Amino acid sequence: MKVLQENAPGCIREQTIKSFFGRKIAIDASMCLYQFLIAVRQDGQNLANEEGEVTSHLQGFFYRTMRMLDAGIKPVYVFDGKPPEMKTLGELQKRAERRKETNELLESLKAADRDDEQRFDENGEVIDTLAEVDKLERRLVRVTREQNLEVQTLLTYMGIPWIEATCEAEATCAELSKKGLVYAVGTEDMDALTFGSTKLIRNLTVSESRGLPIFEIDFAKILQILEMNHSEFVDLCILLGCDYTGGIRGIGPHRALELIQKHRTIEAAIPTLDAVKHPVVDEEFQYQAAADLFLNADVADVKDVVFEWKKPDEDGLITFLCTEKGFSEERVRNGIKRLLEARKHMTQQRLEGWFKPGAAPATAVKNPAKIAQEKRLEEEKKKAAEAKKRKSSSAQPDAVKKARK
Repeated sequence: MKVLQENAPGCIREQTIKSFFGRKIAIDASMCLYQFLIAVRQDGQNLANEEGEVTSHLQGFFYRTMRMLDAGIKPVYVFDGKPPEMKTLGELQKRAERRKETNELLESLKAADRDDEQRFDENGEVIDTLAEVDKLERRLVRVTREQNLEVQTLLTYMGIPWIEATCEAEATCAELSKKGLVYAVGTEDMDALTFGSTKLIRNLTVSESRGLPIFEIDFAKILQILEMNHSEFVDLCILLGCDYTGGIRGIGPHRALELIQKHRTIEAAIPTLDAVKHPVVDEEFQYQAAADLFLNADVADVKDVVFEWKKPDEDGLITFLCTEKGFSEERVRNGIKRLLEARKHMTQQRLEGWFKPGAAPATAVKNPAKIAQEKRLEEEKKKAAEAKKRKSSSAQPDAVKKARK
C-alpha cells in the first residue's frame, strides 16, 4: 500500500461507505473473522456468552454486515478453503514458530505481573504489562473450523450469500471480480490485487468508531501508472514480500520497484545484484512457483454462480443468536428490523445501471455551452467570408486602372 501511495497515487481514491450503494462486493470472510476476533473484545478478552463460548465473531458479522446493507451494499462472503502447499510449507511453519516465541514471552510477562515485577523495554521505559499481554494474546488468536461454520449459519439466517473457496479466499474473490460478478473485493489483504482483482476496497469492514478512510484501489490504473503488465506486477509483489516464499535480503520497496521497472522480471534482475549484499537462497526463494500460484490460482468455479440476497429468517436468527448464543433478544429483533428495512433498497439501481455502457440516453440533448460555442464559430465564419468578399470587390477597380495606364 505504501509503494502505491508513493509511486501510483492516482490508482487510489478515498471513498465513503455510501459511495458503494448498489454495488455487489466480494468480502474476504476469513480476514473478517480474524479482525472481529481480535477487535471485538472487552477487558482484554473475547466477548463470550454465559457458557464461556466466544461470540465476538458473530457480533462482528451481524452488525458490520448490517452497516453495509444500510449503505445499500450487496455483500458476498468468501471463506478460505485449504491452504496452498507452498503456504503450508513456508508461511504456516513460520507462523507456528512465531506462536511458540509469543507464548514464551506471554508466560514471562504473566509471571512478572504475578510477582509484581517491573519490566523495561530497550529504551529503559517501564513496560505496561497488561497492555503488552493483551497485544500478545491478540497475536495468538486462531480461527477455528467451528467458528467458520457458526458464521456461515448466521449469514444463511440473515439471507446473505456466501461461498467457500477451493483454496485462498482472496483468490476466489479476485475471480468473482474478473468475471464481473462483483464490483470489487473488500479485504485488507493486498494479495487480492496480485491475484488480479479489478478493484480492491480497504477498511470497508472496520469499526466505524475507528474513523479510518475507505480506500478504493483500481488495478488497471496501477498497471498503467507503473507501466507494468500483470506478470511484472506479481514479480514486484513477490520482491516486496508474500506468504508463499522468502525474499532477497537487503531489497527494500524502492529497490524492488526499481529492479522490476528496469529488468521487468525477477529472473532478469537477480544476475545484476551484488551476491554478497543481496544473497539469493534458492531453497527459500521459490519465486517462480509463487508467481505461478498468483497467475494460475486455484479458485472456485464461479461460472454458473447466481447470488441471491434473501429475506432474513427471523425465527432462525432468534433461535441461533438468542437461545443458543445468549444474545439480547431486543437487540437482535432491532437488528432484524434493520435487515428488513435494508431489503427495500436492494432493488434500487445505481444511476449508470439505467444505461447501457457506451450508449447515450435516447433523450440526450447537446450541452448548452457547446451549442453557444458552435453558434459563435458559425457567426465568425460568416463574418470572415463577408470581409473577404468586400476586400475582393474593393481591390478590383485599382487593378483595372493600373492595366489601362
